[in-house]
Amino acid sequence: MNRLKLMMNRGLAYLAISLLYLLSLLPLPVLYFFARLAYYLLYYLISYRKKTVRSNLKRAFPEKPQAEIIRIERRFYSFLADLVFEIIKMPSLSKAELQRRVSFSNTEGLKVLLDSGRSALACTGHYGNWEWATLAMGTEIRQKLLAIYKPLSQPEFDNFFLKIRSRFGNVLVPMRQTLRALAAYRQEPTLFAFAGDQSPVREEARYWVPFLHQPTAALPGIEKIARQTDRPVFYFTIRRPRRGFYEVHCEPICLEPKQTLDMELTRMHFACLEQCINEHPEFWLWSHNRWKHQPA
Repeated sequence: MNRLKLMMNRGLAYLAISLLYLLSLLPLPVLYFFARLAYYLLYYLISYRKKTVRSNLKRAFPEKPQAEIIRIERRFYSFLADLVFEIIKMPSLSKAELQRRVSFSNTEGLKVLLDSGRSALACTGHYGNWEWATLAMGTEIRQKLLAIYKPLSQPEFDNFFLKIRSRFGNVLVPMRQTLRALAAYRQEPTLFAFAGDQSPVREEARYWVPFLHQPTAALPGIEKIARQTDRPVFYFTIRRPRRGFYEVHCEPICLEPKQTLDMELTRMHFACLEQCINEHPEFWLWSHNRWKHQPA
């Protein structure tokens, strides 16, 4: 019975993956039409995680009136629907089209550093379309980009997303294999990319930073690697000037990590993300239960 159930689950997974690929072949304007329908479905009919989203917004912006909170909430759900279909488009998105839709600025310093034979670390958050930004970054630099990710529980979907995330040369590294990857690529200049705003599990919620008006559990992995290896850290700010287009600005936040104090780099990272959120809050992933852990 278990074997039959496993086979059925795999069959359904492969069917869903086939449908996703067929959807990806549709032009983006058509996908955005579906995204608009998905927005009404998620926000008005299903109310997908609406309690979590509104609670997060109220905690992050206690000074904003209820009407403004609801306005941001609606814009977030509209963007979330767009984001889902932009990710669906990834399997068939050409390199030329990706480069047209994702532009980079201020990357000269990073490129000079990598061309000199040194390695660096890149950090960002789950803000804007981080998937497109990471995919496009692999076309922006000559050296190897290694993106740290959390594997999906369903192997078939995990393999599917691994393929589309590595289409243009990026190497995907599971979070728990980061140190192994650092050792494997220590002889060549690389850029390790982290989206470091994930919420840690309760057992790992030991480090706290001020973020959006409250103490927030943080994973200090980027900081530990930076201080141990003295790799400069760059923050990638993602902005969305209009639908379907993103601008990624590269900014060095620490060129000498060994000179920093404990948690200083992590605070810098979260401060950069907070600035983005304050400017355009609708583009952060508010549906994630970010503050489920609190200091003891």
